[in-house]
Amino acid sequence: MRSFRATRHRMLALAAIVALLLAGIVAGMTSAAPAESASFDPGFIVSDYNFFNADAMTNADVQTFLEDRTCVRSDASPCAWEYRETTTDQPAQPAGHCTAYAGAAHEPASRIITKVAEACTISPRVLLVLLQKEQSLLTRPTERGYLRATGYACPDTADCDAEYFGFFNQVYNAAWQFRQYTQHPDRAYQRGAVDVGFNPNAECGSSTVQIRNQATANLYNYTPYQPNDEAVANQGQVGDACSTHGNLNFWAFYDKWFGDPTASPYPAFFDECLNYPAGRDCAAPALVP
Repeated sequence: MRSFRATRHRMLALAAIVALLLAGIVAGMTSAAPAESASFDPGFIVSDYNFFNADAMTNADVQTFLEDRTCVRSDASPCAWEYRETTTDQPAQPAGHCTAYAGAAHEPASRIITKVAEACTISPRVLLVLLQKEQSLLTRPTERGYLRATGYACPDTADCDAEYFGFFNQVYNAAWQFRQYTQHPDRAYQRGAVDVGFNPNAECGSSTVQIRNQATANLYNYTPYQPNDEAVANQGQVGDACSTHGNLNFWAFYDKWFGDPTASPYPAFFDECLNYPAGRDCAAPALVP
């Protein structure tokens, strides 16, 4: 149903855009080229479209992307492009959540990523960025990194829960968790004005962030800190004692690899479901007999 729904919404959007163009209303909208890169905005880290677009990359695209990364090994771990793992069946969740995942023997990392993306309606680009943001797994793979691949069940004050160790386990559960945040958004971090800390150390303070979309709320629920001014001003450096880099790094890796993470192909005045596929408020329409 996800693909049918997404196609239906996109066809309606295209028809609407054509109508506006014929009327001469959006002539100016089509003339300006998008900016090559945007500035970091703590309230809008990634667009819903870029976060939830499970069709952003094919399995072949992901494999090529992995092969194109410069891979420096510090132990006997394989590079991500050659990594394989036997995966297990995962049952279908309630409507709007992850669909079933069929396990298989010796699945390549690229196939795991795209199958999980499809099952949970999370962009494979998001999963690739998450792997790099959490463990530098695409460029500096380690045995420890594969065990903790996406940082799922990894609290700030303790090691990860070993129950969730393993590449597939980590990738699937991270996507599952993003879908859980989406279907049940009444959480500490949700759309609207929210107080977000700069560091696990409460003495580093916090500030109010106007979270503008569900995808950004998901990132804060997963990594509940924003970068301070020192971190933003000195990207790629350590910053000061209160600097955290998780969500800033997510934005920066996405921007470097795939372009502006906040871009959306459909203007905001169209149906939200164009950019927010399979969201809680975007249920599949009832079929008319």
